[in-house]
Amino acid sequence: MKKIKLIILLLILALIMVGCSDNSKDENSTKDTANSEPIELTISAAVSLTDALHEIKNTYEKEHNVELTFNFGGSGTLAQQIQQGAPADVFISANQDWMDTLEKEDQIIDDTRKNVTGNSIVLITQQDSKLDYGSFEDISASDIDQIAIGNPESVPAGNYTEQTLKHINIWNELENEFIFAKDVRQVLTYVESGNADTGFVYESDALTSDQIKILATAEPDWHDPITYPGALIADTKHEQEAASFLDYMISDEAQEILKKYGFKQQ
Repeated sequence: MKKIKLIILLLILALIMVGCSDNSKDENSTKDTANSEPIELTISAAVSLTDALHEIKNTYEKEHNVELTFNFGGSGTLAQQIQQGAPADVFISANQDWMDTLEKEDQIIDDTRKNVTGNSIVLITQQDSKLDYGSFEDISASDIDQIAIGNPESVPAGNYTEQTLKHINIWNELENEFIFAKDVRQVLTYVESGNADTGFVYESDALTSDQIKILATAEPDWHDPITYPGALIADTKHEQEAASFLDYMISDEAQEILKKYGFKQQ
């Protein structure tokens, strides 16, 4: 009888020790996860997304073990960098054309492609300017010395602007006044500094500056739809984390942030 009691006692002690060992493993596993280095994701994104993405970064990193690093620029420049092997996990373009180009070259994971947001093209000038156009159709070369515009060959905003001005038949009249910029933020800087009398930017860019005012907004049917597609880069080493970030970009939380900065939900 004593032997049976001893055996039972030993079994109970063994079970307790196993339980403690498992709990210790669980605690260590939790600690390892909590203390692990965040995964760095590189996001190549249209420069017009700069302010919105910086706020999204602060929100997203609080809930995810990642560190977002941004590479902002004109969509064409970013696409060319990706073509040349520049490291990136996610690409968010300001138009479909550059994403189409990368998709045709198998540079993105095509089934991850989704529309993130939209925008509008606006005409801007300095706050103290006497220009008072109520519509793009009112623009006259006789009133303006220099007009800043993103280079249509590499800057989607410039391409949308070209489409707009050709649609309303004033591109040829204004062409000699154009100063071509590398991206919309440079257009904004030209107008803020007075190096250009007016400029064409996205509404989201115009809302970032207290030095300029919006004179007019292009009608949506004057140009191709302004859509910002996003996709995972084919050679990303962090597919799961990159996919989670892109999913977040179309969440209600992220869309509210984008809306605050002048973007349009798709």
